[in-house]
Amino acid sequence: MKIRMKNIWVLVGLISLSSCLKEDDLNVDKKKEAELTSDLDIYIDENFIQEYNVAVRYKYVDNYVDPGQNVVPPKLEIVRPMLDFVEEYWFNTYKAVPNGEAFFRRYVPAELIFLGSPIYNNDGTVTLGTADAGARITYTDVNSYDLADPNWVQLQLQVTYHEFAHIVHQEFKLPANFENISPQGYTSSGSWFNLTEDEALKRGFVSPYATSSVNEDFAEIVAFYVFDEDFHETYLTLEDCIDAECEERNEGRSRLQEKVTSVKDHYLKVTGIDLDDLRNELQSKL
Repeated sequence: MKIRMKNIWVLVGLISLSSCLKEDDLNVDKKKEAELTSDLDIYIDENFIQEYNVAVRYKYVDNYVDPGQNVVPPKLEIVRPMLDFVEEYWFNTYKAVPNGEAFFRRYVPAELIFLGSPIYNNDGTVTLGTADAGARITYTDVNSYDLADPNWVQLQLQVTYHEFAHIVHQEFKLPANFENISPQGYTSSGSWFNLTEDEALKRGFVSPYATSSVNEDFAEIVAFYVFDEDFHETYLTLEDCIDAECEERNEGRSRLQEKVTSVKDHYLKVTGIDLDDLRNELQSKL
């Protein structure tokens, strides 16, 4: 059975989307580790550090995971294609839409971490992607780089757009009354993975993980709206119902329509970026 990438949050189990960053990490000089001894290091320095003030970490990857977590470093030959992926599907997407470049340059995280594998935790769970307080995004499983694999592509896009969306509510708060649209549907950080996709939809959420908190709900809506080609069909278009299960899904879709309108209006108001423009730009590349 083909597994859609948006289902990965549930199937894997636990995904770490950290909101905390150690204070001393924020004070790291981004150029200290950049020993310009290779064409790749020079490329990163010229095209990421100097251009965007963004450091790219692909060496000494154990420094960027917690004790008890195990990772594989990225293959050297994968780093440059991964850089091109990030630049094309994230950097250039924002830069191509009205008001996108100014927002992107101001708020792009200071560090990107490339890990070759998922993060294997000592409790047996697997972490697919992490971010820290808008200052760092960690990409996992980059050694599986394959633009022809829609699951891999959608995983990376989901991590990217979900984590970058957190910056909006951190800087500008959530839309007014957003948390009141489906207040009974939220679970917790420790129980969201017990829900199925269908159960989350009935509650008015795009994924089980979105039920874990109002902030994650906001970020998941932004990410799914931008990267999911079938968003409208899956989450907004009402079914012709003949049973109660269908009616419950449609009730969830009605709540989601209200949320999506709220998120889009807020995003445009506080950033100047129309999420429809961002969605159309990204979809044109896929």
